[in-house]
Amino acid sequence: MSTAEKETLGFQTEAKQLLQLMIHSMYSNKEIFLRELVSNASDAADKLRFEALKDDTLFEDDPNIRVRVTVDKDAGTLTIADNGIGMSRDEVINNLGTIARSGTAEFLKNLSGDSKKDSQLIGQFGVGFYSAFIVADKVEVFTRRAGAPADQGVHWTSTGESDFTVEDCQRDARGTEVVLHLRDDDKEFADDWRIRSIIKKYSDHISIPVEMQKPASPSNDEEDKQEEAAPEFEAVNSATALWTRPRTEVSDDEYKEFYKHISHDFSEPLTWSHNKVEGKLEYTSLLYLPATPPMDMWNRDAARGLKLYVQRTFIMDEAEQFLPLYLRFVKGVVDSNDLSLNVSREILQQDPAVDAMKSALTKRVLDMLSKLAKNDSEKYQTFWKAFGQVLKEGPAEDFSNKEKIAKLLRFATSVDDKAEQTHSLEDYVGRMKEGQTKIYYVVGENHKTAANSPHLEVFRKKGIEVLLLSDRVDDWLMNHLGEFDGKQLQDVGRGQLDLGELEDEEDKKAKEELAEEHKDLVERVTKALGERVEEVRVTSRLTSSPACLVVGEHDMGAQMRRILEAAGQALPESKPIFELNPEHPLVQKLDKEPDEDRFADLADILFNQAHLAEGAQLDNPADYVHKLNKLLLELSA
Repeated sequence: MSTAEKETLGFQTEAKQLLQLMIHSMYSNKEIFLRELVSNASDAADKLRFEALKDDTLFEDDPNIRVRVTVDKDAGTLTIADNGIGMSRDEVINNLGTIARSGTAEFLKNLSGDSKKDSQLIGQFGVGFYSAFIVADKVEVFTRRAGAPADQGVHWTSTGESDFTVEDCQRDARGTEVVLHLRDDDKEFADDWRIRSIIKKYSDHISIPVEMQKPASPSNDEEDKQEEAAPEFEAVNSATALWTRPRTEVSDDEYKEFYKHISHDFSEPLTWSHNKVEGKLEYTSLLYLPATPPMDMWNRDAARGLKLYVQRTFIMDEAEQFLPLYLRFVKGVVDSNDLSLNVSREILQQDPAVDAMKSALTKRVLDMLSKLAKNDSEKYQTFWKAFGQVLKEGPAEDFSNKEKIAKLLRFATSVDDKAEQTHSLEDYVGRMKEGQTKIYYVVGENHKTAANSPHLEVFRKKGIEVLLLSDRVDDWLMNHLGEFDGKQLQDVGRGQLDLGELEDEEDKKAKEELAEEHKDLVERVTKALGERVEEVRVTSRLTSSPACLVVGEHDMGAQMRRILEAAGQALPESKPIFELNPEHPLVQKLDKEPDEDRFADLADILFNQAHLAEGAQLDNPADYVHKLNKLLLELSA
């Protein structure tokens, strides 16, 4: 088939579903479609200016970048046209023929049925163009890539149903023109003043002119009325890059709309910081903390970063060099006077000015978070729920800011055992008992496992608070954090339990006597379990459980082992330490058991129960069930 011929292509099945949802129920505020289309046009203009840094012939004798919006009340159409980069035929098929290529299925899975909440998801999936079908029953796109000949224009058409058509067309002007054929119920968007007000409301911050036709002036001259004059256009927006304006001249609503423009997120940001630096380095930054995470947040290789401008000229959409990976959720703009206009990713990685800016911007983000935590705990809790696990990557990646990051961390604790109720390390230190020198924590497969860990028993008895950790990164985090405020972080399930001054001499003496008294029991259990344990010993951790497992002082924790095992990595050999509570009736019964075979079965059951209490999988669950059933039958006989 010649590319000049007309092609009819089908949308993906998921794309069809998404279009139908958007058309019939998605938006509670229909006017947002115009913001999305104008924002796309602005992005196309930015891309042209960047590519033209290397090849100024792309301007094609038309250097004045703009977006033009026109209405035709009689025809019931609304047109958004830009003279930006434009698209080739292949780009049209790839960009407009497939909705949200990176996450349509995930998008559909997250729909709640609440149109207001669901509409906020759209920005996270890059489907803003398709918001046109909220108000239009037919959309046409005419486009030509800058630098391509006029006969390589492309015409795309769709009614938002099962398919779309693509054909070549003659197009003299570069850029893209989107024509919306408005539905009968949405003809309000063919009104000049209605569209002007929407542009002013949502797109005033865009740094290029968004133009509309000047209203006709009343005239008594019949000749003027009859003369067909070329329409005159005027800018509707202020067309000034928002970050270049003084903070005192920018309203909160303008900041919020600019965030939505650069992030394509429909929800409002939690907070932002607008700052101009002068001196050795000169740059302006506008940084935002989002309220909701993107779907690819856990993909550390996904595109991320700030929008980079140099002397107000767009350079890069996702400049990752200005913030560390653990702050990948931050959105914003950085505009520098100290970088070359032809800057590339490779040059950025070698520029000392970039390193200095990265250090300063990182501290600014951490200061934003500290301020939010101090002044608005509810908003900070929203941030923590969305991005806390990402921030936990910080202490391992950014040693110089480890202390600042540590103050921002939040954890559930044994004070209330509620997963949703979190506390700072500063809060914990402020509640420490007199004589307590360590910050204690327990790591579990999930929150319930951690909150019900047998390792907490002695701490509850003595009224000592313990951090309850269950996130996948927690064990790794604590190994890198090490201490806080001069106090060592201590895993209560690792090594010998040392309560320091919280344990009096009488307690220590009683512990030693108990160990000596039950030496024979320990030897028998050690023989019964054999190679499965590193050591068997009498515990000082338990008050109501019969036994528990302890990780060796220098061994890898169970949580880290599970993560590495799931990733297919080889694990170092490690055996647990098995601790017995000789004051528990089951252990006392075990101690009195004369039959060695029955003794071995009982020891094995206690050992496996301790595994289960840790949230671990048994190596041989069938054998455990068999021995447990055998014991139950004997007891019922």
